[in-house]
Amino acid sequence: MMVGNPGAKELPLPHKKPGVVANVVRGCLGNLVEWYDWFVYASFSIYFAASFFPQGNQTAQLLSTAVVFAVGFLIRPLGGWLLGLYADRFGRRAALTLSVTLMSFGSLAIAITPGYASIGILAPVILVVARLAQGLSVGGEFGSSATYLSEIATPGRRGFYSSFQYVSITIGQLAALLVMIVMQSLLTEAQMYAWGWRIPFVLGAIAGLVVMYLRRSMMESEHFQRSLAAGSPARGGLRVLLRSHRRQVLAVLGLAIGGTVAFYTFTSYLQKYMVNTAGIPKPTASLIGFAALFLFIFMQPVAGALSDRWGRRPVMFAFSIGGMLLTVPIMTLVGKTGNPWIAFLLMITALVFLSGYTALSAIIKAEMFPTNVRALGVGLPHALATAVFGGLSEPIALALKQAGHESVFFWWVTGCIALTFVATLVVREPSRESALEVSALPARDSVAG
Repeated sequence: MMVGNPGAKELPLPHKKPGVVANVVRGCLGNLVEWYDWFVYASFSIYFAASFFPQGNQTAQLLSTAVVFAVGFLIRPLGGWLLGLYADRFGRRAALTLSVTLMSFGSLAIAITPGYASIGILAPVILVVARLAQGLSVGGEFGSSATYLSEIATPGRRGFYSSFQYVSITIGQLAALLVMIVMQSLLTEAQMYAWGWRIPFVLGAIAGLVVMYLRRSMMESEHFQRSLAAGSPARGGLRVLLRSHRRQVLAVLGLAIGGTVAFYTFTSYLQKYMVNTAGIPKPTASLIGFAALFLFIFMQPVAGALSDRWGRRPVMFAFSIGGMLLTVPIMTLVGKTGNPWIAFLLMITALVFLSGYTALSAIIKAEMFPTNVRALGVGLPHALATAVFGGLSEPIALALKQAGHESVFFWWVTGCIALTFVATLVVREPSRESALEVSALPARDSVAG
């Protein structure tokens, strides 16, 4: 099986690309806005739940917003498929512009929709439609963004540049948290419930429109341009992906399952775990999370650069082996300590190993596929893993805690990371057999067969 497309006539790509940094920034700004909007919904749902659903029990209202959030998660594979296909047919720039447009539309719709008291059942209906648009957007953004950043990066530094995808994702998460902290300090509780919750969605919509304009002017991937000239995009699509690249798709699924579960566990759930199990005050846990995630940003380019020097597999092995050995001890110790400094150091330790996955999440997957199916091959299996395993992480953790078997969750996370270890074992070194360098020339399969 060939990773490349032997029928196309492409020349080796040049080793110098104009405007790499500027286009990486444009690509990452969109990522930042997308994930800011995604996390704003989760952060502010406690304030807007009463606006979109009938008056009554607050728990029932919050549950309703959580269900809508889950709908956004479940629609992500469809976004990975549709926008991945769109990116492979019409270009990375076009797909990234469409993605951020959908996200802005969703945020604006949530911001301006009247409450249930004014328009009745239309309020939750509009909320669901808005979240469907945002779910499609986030599902398609990862594959298109990962593909674009990997393709425009300078050969020999692809790991470094593509690592900024998770830099922007983490900054988006921190930006949502920062907006909440600022607003809670400036507005009263009544104002937050009445109209203050709309402000972060307006900010997200405006930022999305700015990024949409910036993305329209960014450079198209040279890989896509040459593939288009050779007629390759017409020979892409889901059928080609599953017929010719099944093992790569399974490898991406394996890599994404452990990485996604670890990401949501150590960046999101861990802060709630500090409060619910360790008994650390909520403001302190939020501060620990903010400080740890801020440092996590700087770990990404370091891990990406190391993968350029040592290869993708050694860095991915560092994540998977470290995750398998340390997840249970770290979670157990966090649950037993009431010391904020110890909890912070344990979270940092987990994030150091996690960066071995997040920094490489884009590049190690993009290097497996030829240009005509790259965005689809990266985006669809990643979105499936995120929707099923990432989306279920917190509900599984809370259900096991409620049942009195909280430690089982730690082993479940360890088992998921073990799947990433197995996938790393069977993947040949992508940086040395990369379909990105001469994507249309004959190459051996990226997965050992």
